[in-house]
Amino acid sequence: MSVLTKTSATSIATRQAPELAVIVPTFNEHDNVAPLVERLEVALAGINWELIFVDDNSPDGTADAAWELSRLHDNVRCIKRLGRRGLSSACAEGILSTSAPFVAVMDGDLQHDEAILPAMLAKVRAGADIAVGSRYAGGGSAGDGLSPLRLWGSNLATRLSTLVAGQELADPMSGFFMLRRDLFIDVAPQLSSEGFKILLDLVVTATRKGTPPAIAQVPYTFRQRLSGESKMSPLVVLQFLGLWLSKLTGGLLPTSFLLFALVGFSGLAIHLAVLWLLTSVAPQPFLVAQIVATITAMTWNFFINNILTYADRKLHGAKLWMGLLIFYLVCSLGGIANVSIASVIYEARAVPIVAGLAGALMSSVFNYSVTRIFTWK
Repeated sequence: MSVLTKTSATSIATRQAPELAVIVPTFNEHDNVAPLVERLEVALAGINWELIFVDDNSPDGTADAAWELSRLHDNVRCIKRLGRRGLSSACAEGILSTSAPFVAVMDGDLQHDEAILPAMLAKVRAGADIAVGSRYAGGGSAGDGLSPLRLWGSNLATRLSTLVAGQELADPMSGFFMLRRDLFIDVAPQLSSEGFKILLDLVVTATRKGTPPAIAQVPYTFRQRLSGESKMSPLVVLQFLGLWLSKLTGGLLPTSFLLFALVGFSGLAIHLAVLWLLTSVAPQPFLVAQIVATITAMTWNFFINNILTYADRKLHGAKLWMGLLIFYLVCSLGGIANVSIASVIYEARAVPIVAGLAGALMSSVFNYSVTRIFTWK
């Protein structure tokens, strides 16, 4: 054995593996990276831990800041993702990259109180499957971290989540939690890679695989963001509703299909509005009005799906316009499928509205399946 090999073996043998990995998904959190590391060093003193930033190619240089810190701290790493977006998939990627038996997920905006991490670790060491940092459990508070509107929305989401979680949770929308890594590995294949709130998905999926996970609540006060901008938006709300409906149906309908269908309904409204304008307000021949309305609705559907349904694989530049052309083609074929199925069902003496709805459903499934393969690969 060479000297180099002996040295490497000794280094590996004496390096202590971390007990806890803290996973922090980031997007445009450059100024919060260093303060977070400093706070974790204080909070986790005496615990063997590592920090893994999972950055979605932030244009503000978040990954560069994390890599710079990793040169000074051997327990800090950064995974920079290219062509992939989304909080849930970032959390999964970070968790799967560590060998630590316990993993924590927290935001990179410093609103989560890192001081409760040792208490959360004590809970999972003692047998809890998941320890949740809760704003609403006894002693917890939303503090000044949520506006009145966001607080109302959070409370509503909590009530909706209880319907599918299988057990009472004080803060199912929390993005601050810790669990055993082996539990995550067990449920990971069934988790949705789409969406913003992975905790609800974890609890529902684990419950439906067998025994509901034992959950411990650890209260904390939600803080104001130190720097940067909140990621909460109407897009996040719609993604949560899509996940909630998907879980409510037992996963029968994927989150992305529900969002695709929702966009399709909005496109129908656009179609009818344009058709009305071109036949009543600015009269045109019906065929012309129908063609313009159809193209307008398809264009609307494409761009909204690009922002909402496929936010994690959003098209840009030349790919955006090529995707639009493919979307036109696919939706035209879907229209043919719609008419064909509806005609067959109608000829079987079905009520016209039933035939129409069946055709619309078939074209929606067709359009969703094909565009997912060819437009948003």
